[in-house]
Amino acid sequence: MSSHLSQIPHHDGSPLYVSVAAPVLGDRVRVRVRIPDSFGPVIAVHTRSNPDREPRYTVASQVASLDGWDWWEAEIEVENPVHGYRFLLTLGDDTNVWLNATGIHHIETLDSADFRLVTYPATPDWSANSVMYQIFPDRFARSAAADARELPEWAEPAAWSDEVVHVGPGTPRQFYGGDLAGIAEHLDHLVRLGVNLVYLTPVFPAQSNHRYDALSFAEVDPLLGGDEALIGLVEAAHARGLRVIGDLTSNHSGDAHEWFRASHLTPGAPESEFYYWLDDDQERYASWLGVPSLPKFNWNSLELRRRFIEGVDSVVAKWLSAPYHLDGWRIDVSNMTGRYLEQDLNQEVRRTIRETMVETNPDTILLGESTNDAASDFPGDAWHGAMTYANFTRPVWGWLSEPGGPAPGGIGMALGVIPSYSGEQVLAAHVQFTAAFPWRVRLHNMNALDTHDTPRFLTHARHGTVPVAFGLAVTLPGIPVVFAGDEFGLVGSDGEHSRTPMPWDTLAESEESIRLYSELIHLRTGHAALSAGGIRWLHAGADVLVFVRESAEECVLVVAARADFDLVLPPSAVAGQPVALYGAVDAAWSSEGLTLSGSGPVFGAFALPGIRLPDFFDPGVILAFE
Repeated sequence: MSSHLSQIPHHDGSPLYVSVAAPVLGDRVRVRVRIPDSFGPVIAVHTRSNPDREPRYTVASQVASLDGWDWWEAEIEVENPVHGYRFLLTLGDDTNVWLNATGIHHIETLDSADFRLVTYPATPDWSANSVMYQIFPDRFARSAAADARELPEWAEPAAWSDEVVHVGPGTPRQFYGGDLAGIAEHLDHLVRLGVNLVYLTPVFPAQSNHRYDALSFAEVDPLLGGDEALIGLVEAAHARGLRVIGDLTSNHSGDAHEWFRASHLTPGAPESEFYYWLDDDQERYASWLGVPSLPKFNWNSLELRRRFIEGVDSVVAKWLSAPYHLDGWRIDVSNMTGRYLEQDLNQEVRRTIRETMVETNPDTILLGESTNDAASDFPGDAWHGAMTYANFTRPVWGWLSEPGGPAPGGIGMALGVIPSYSGEQVLAAHVQFTAAFPWRVRLHNMNALDTHDTPRFLTHARHGTVPVAFGLAVTLPGIPVVFAGDEFGLVGSDGEHSRTPMPWDTLAESEESIRLYSELIHLRTGHAALSAGGIRWLHAGADVLVFVRESAEECVLVVAARADFDLVLPPSAVAGQPVALYGAVDAAWSSEGLTLSGSGPVFGAFALPGIRLPDFFDPGVILAFE
């Protein structure tokens, strides 16, 4: 596998290969495939689409030979909102191979793994360039104003230095008192890191420290400083070039929510249709995973839609509008939203949310939580990207963690145990779980090493692998994520334990770790190819992965290794002399090709010249370039 990765035909959804990033129905889009000379003679190339579920082929023309590669191009008419296509290559011996989003195949392939063109409204111009910083408000920073706030009955106050309670009934009640003004006081730290998108877990009043059991969506929790504190935080963030998104629970409310209290045990109340009742007295009800404090929304209710997600007077719209100006939403449990027994309203709900956002402020981002195989809910119609663990988090943990360690608390490892992956398996898992996403969705999937729902990566990481892991987060397609505290080297054994108060008094002692995160984030933000460029895998071995992010302006060669390595890429793998950008990886050309070596664990990145493009004006003419 590893010796042939750099010598196979390539296509992805980046501008090198697709002429129109955001087509509309009826557009004719030119798609290109690049075939290395070393692959062998190819005598014909076709695209195979499946509009209205009926296969259709178009003929590609060879338009150039350049740097050891042949370029072929075909024109596709976009006939469906999600228009799938693949390439059929006829070889010199009259055999055929298929190229789809999972690679090269010698048998017919599934439509679910086709490349995709999407006609739904485009993503915001800024969103693919984002580096996200996730904040759990109760644990980030506490302003002086917090001391004067009266605590509700549910809250059990904790000193900032107290250990986190992560087992037992006191877990959701432990209250450190972090607030929005405290976040605003530390925005310069985020600027120094280089992040540009802040994700706040819920800020609405609730009966827990996590606030996923909202009791109202009409105001910001007074314990966080109320509405004015959110306005002040967003204004301060925007002034520093940071965007801020909020967190909504579209699957459930809290059992103290005003809508639930109005309807519980009250048949006939207008809000009764907002929930699933299991008896005529409206005493028993469906809830998230059977947790009674989280009653599940019934999205058959048109009134619930009107109040919550539909139109400029809805909850979704209110917080994106003046004076709050949030820049988007992350939707909690998006995978379960609208789904109950035989009912599936997920598509209706997610599209309504996005339509409301476009009507209110189209320059906003919508991310959905879907922790496993998420692609079927992410055709580009609503969610811009997935908060998922299948295509990045779990494979990277399997490769770079100590084998066999426990992984409880939300990361979703099989039976709560970290598997042991080789580099080849990391690539296989990554390709398998990204293939069905449209390219623009891939660019917005969250590359999170950990979150508020998982153990901290460092807890079980192999020694010295944090730069490798976070290096992959900032260089693979997707939005890199820092869960607040990762840059301080925090650990946590499960999702609750990882919600550690930020140790601001250890800034000096954490300088090395903070600088590491800052350098890697600035690597990402300093090279456009890492945000929107294509990706071509060059090598996958047990201990080392190599790929290149490509654009016409610049390419970035990435090397990630967990142990010592020494490998040679063939001369046609990349063009130009690598210029070191980061890390202690050696690169040297010889007659055999490009030799890469280093002492692992190590992460390295190199700048390369951009891909030289042929002229595509006359697809019927083969152009030769010297």
